[in-house]
Formats: sequence, C-alpha cells, structure tokens
Amino acid sequence: MSLNLHPMVNVAIKAARTAGSIINRAALDIESVRVSQKKANDFVTEVDQAAEAAIIETLLTAYPGHGIWAEESGKEHGAQDSEFVWIIDPLDGTTNFIHGLPTYCVSIALAVRGKVEQAVVYDPTRNDLFTATKGRGAFLNDRRIRVSKRTQLKEALVSTGFPYRQGDDFDQYLVMMGEVMRRTAGLRRPGAAALDLAYVAAGYTDAFFEKGLQPWDVAAGSLLVTEAGGLVGNFSGEADFLDQQECLAGNPRVYAQMVGVLGKHSKFASAGEKAAVRQSTLSISPRGKGTDEAAPL
Repeated sequence: MSLNLHPMVNVAIKAARTAGSIINRAALDIESVRVSQKKANDFVTEVDQAAEAAIIETLLTAYPGHGIWAEESGKEHGAQDSEFVWIIDPLDGTTNFIHGLPTYCVSIALAVRGKVEQAVVYDPTRNDLFTATKGRGAFLNDRRIRVSKRTQLKEALVSTGFPYRQGDDFDQYLVMMGEVMRRTAGLRRPGAAALDLAYVAAGYTDAFFEKGLQPWDVAAGSLLVTEAGGLVGNFSGEADFLDQQECLAGNPRVYAQMVGVLGKHSKFASAGEKAAVRQSTLSISPRGKGTDEAAPL
C-alpha cells in the first residue's frame, strides 16, 4: 500500500486482516459454525470469538499497555487504566454472516482519552479496507474517499438498521421509517452498522441512522465519516453521541435535513416534540386508520 499510514493503523490493519481470514474460512462451511443467542435475535458465533481473540492478541502484542473494549469480552483484556483504548467489533453483521449473506465486517477503533483517533473497517468478502487517522482523511484501499455531494434529501439514498430486540420501540421506528421513505430516493437496511458508516464516508449512501447501537458498532465508522467530510451525531444533531444509542451520519447538507426529520424522535427531544411523535405513532397501531400524507418539504 502506497499510503503513509499511522503505525497504529498498520497494526489495526494486520489485526483486521487476520480476523477477516478467520471469517472467510468459516464462511466456506457456514453450516458447521456453532451459533448461540445472547438474547432474542442477538447472535454470537465461535467465529466472532475467534476473530476477537486474534484481534486482541495482535493489538496487545504491539501495544501491551493499551486498554481493550470488545463486544464479546468487554474490558477483561489489556490495561484497565490506559488512556489508549481499542474499541473492537470482531464481526459486525453476525446475523447476515450466519445466513450466508455477504454483508459484514471487522471494526477496530482506537480512542485516546475518549476520542476516536484511529479507525479500520474491513470487509473480508470484498477485501475492502477503510482506514482513517484523525486529521489525515479517510481512505478506501489506497484512495481518498469523500462523502457524497448531494444536497437535497429527496435525492438521497439513506441506510438504516431495523429494531430487532425485545423492548425496542417498533411503532416509533415505523413512523421514523415512513417519514424518511417519503422524503428520500430510497431506504436500505444492509445489516452491518460499521459498514453502513463506511459507505456514507465513501459516498455510496448519503446518510445513515439507527437507534440502539453500541460504541463498538460506531466508533471506527464515525471517524471514517468525519474524516471524509461528513457529520455524525445523535438524532438532535449533537456530536457527542458515542454512548447515547442514537446515531445519525451523512454529508453536511443531507445530515442537517435528516436532523429536521429525526430530531423529534431523539431521546433528547423536547416534551412537545415527543408528544407529537406519540400521536403519530398511534396512527399506525392496528386500530389506527393509517398515517397522514407527508407534509410538504
């Protein structure tokens, strides 16, 4: 690779490619992969665990004084008090993986004093490697990437993640989805949030939104987006979103318009905005009479 990459990114790339090879080997015989459920519709496989172990070993061999925060093993590895913490999702898109749908990735980020400074998202099925270092831009393989230039929401292609856990507010999500579908060129649900964010960074989609995400889902992807010239925040447009379980990303113009659509659905919305959402949610209940037509843009 011709890029002058930060040394920590190079180590993360080595870790991600090692995990990717484990994932690709397992994908050749997906029927033999052992799967268990953490919660309803929340799956973990032996592949997630093997990939995570390989990533952690690679990172801690290079940086034994660093901390680790990983999806499957939490914070049990690495230094507990380090200012440098690697945030890892070894296989984002596990449900896709166990069904043989080739949309999943490895996500590795380095946070320094709570701020993400290095990011790698690796798609092993396409051998696509997304990297970013704070202040140095975002890259796909060896070329610089930028967010899209579309300015109007009606022309935007938006990706999302559907609720799937018990306790998720499905009715509220259906209202959100309906409002976005009416105002955009299309809505997609690929199934791997880290890759969704990478695709916003690359300009493949114009925005992405999802509720219920964890830091390991969005840490690396959020840096890709901002280094590619985009914005990331919660539904209200506030940038400090990493542990708020609300994520909205997009190019600056589309992001601003998406805040206008989704802001009232934010957990940080005003009481009046939340009351309006509850009223619109009632209209899609089984006894409701359907949603009103979209307001003009």
